[in-house]
Amino acid sequence: MRNIVHRHLGKVVAGAAVAVAGTAVMVAITLPGTAGADESGKGGGAAGAAAPAGQDGAVRPGVVRQAPAEGDRGRGGDPLTDDEIERAEQLAANRQLRSSAVNVEGERGPQRLTVDLVDPADDGTDGSDAPRRADVTFYDYKNDSLVTKTVNLDTGKVEETGTQHGVQPPLSRAENAEAARLLIADPLGAGLKADYKDATGKELTSPDQLLLNGAVYRATPGAQPAVLDRCGEHRCVRLFPKVVNGPWIDARSIIVDLSAGKVAKLDR
Repeated sequence: MRNIVHRHLGKVVAGAAVAVAGTAVMVAITLPGTAGADESGKGGGAAGAAAPAGQDGAVRPGVVRQAPAEGDRGRGGDPLTDDEIERAEQLAANRQLRSSAVNVEGERGPQRLTVDLVDPADDGTDGSDAPRRADVTFYDYKNDSLVTKTVNLDTGKVEETGTQHGVQPPLSRAENAEAARLLIADPLGAGLKADYKDATGKELTSPDQLLLNGAVYRATPGAQPAVLDRCGEHRCVRLFPKVVNGPWIDARSIIVDLSAGKVAKLDR
């Protein structure tokens, strides 16, 4: 990686090599093995000292205990269980919303963003018997709106619904992946693909080949081409891609407008 000399997007972000090297050192320290022992198996290294032993001095194999099963319902301020999250989403995404809204890929149905527990204290109760409520947020790409629904998991009813425009919460994993897909397919993605090939020797064809983080981009007067002037009203993304098991790639000058399906480069 450190021998890459070609630079296309501004490339490997400075410090990535240090981070990777630090990770490698950590793995070398924490992985079980023969650290501290000689080839004959003798020695008193840290790994050997930490291994469990019986009364006869023999090292016993480690035991991996299975995590306890998660219940289908929490109590009070307990985090939402997987079952509660799934139920909250199903209750919030009613037939009307599923048929009228559009997700990030242009398919029918809203784009789910978050499912969060409503703090029982917000209702003036903090006991374990407080009603379990969840705020479910969706983004509707049909009209660029943020839809929030408060669901009572005890009664199965939607108690509140709110719709906002111009509000841009953090991006979901699916939205980052769609932004990368659009960038890879666009001529402005040539630098990203060249960087990826420099780092891996392989062609970049899918978002699955990258670890993706993204930040919402809002238009700033005079700081972008006109095609990005609606960012903030539209859902726009600045990507921070990373090669799987490799370096970061600097793509900060490229913005993807998910609402319009367009890719643009910021003016310098």
